[in-house]
Amino acid sequence: MRPFTVQTSISAPREEIYDFVADLSNRPAYSDHFLQDYRLARANPVGAGAAARFKLKGPFGEQWGEIALMTCDRPRRIDEQGRIGRLGRITTHAVYEFVQDAGGVTRVELTVWTDPDKPFDTILEHLGSRRWLKHRTKMALQRLRRIFEEERDLPLARTTIAGYEPLKAARFGA
Repeated sequence: MRPFTVQTSISAPREEIYDFVADLSNRPAYSDHFLQDYRLARANPVGAGAAARFKLKGPFGEQWGEIALMTCDRPRRIDEQGRIGRLGRITTHAVYEFVQDAGGVTRVELTVWTDPDKPFDTILEHLGSRRWLKHRTKMALQRLRRIFEEERDLPLARTTIAGYEPLKAARFGA
């Protein structure tokens, strides 16, 4: 799929926004409208090497997927890579870029593209998956903006590891 970019402007410091996005346990707070059964794949959900698995509610049914943070250049850029679809046939890429604009406003740009392995997956993308994904990622960035700009009564949705107790966990420099 050809890359597409969606963006939004958020009235918050870019370091704060970067730290929120680089923590994969915060992802359900702004992406749960199209990612379900979201679970962490590693105990440390922050920074390069962090990974998560989820079910993507797409236009042609549900598909399992996984993402991992490949590189994190604080506070400028986060590169993600993952696999989606039957047997993980579709490689996905996402790049978050955080640009500090005048007046303390941060512009968040999200560029997404996929590399399907099979012709059938390419046909499905041309039939509407790209448009659907672009709309959902734009909604996710709008929800991210609301997290930082609007007050909320309830705490944000957050994913944890079942049975993980940080005070009893092994400490290997994390």
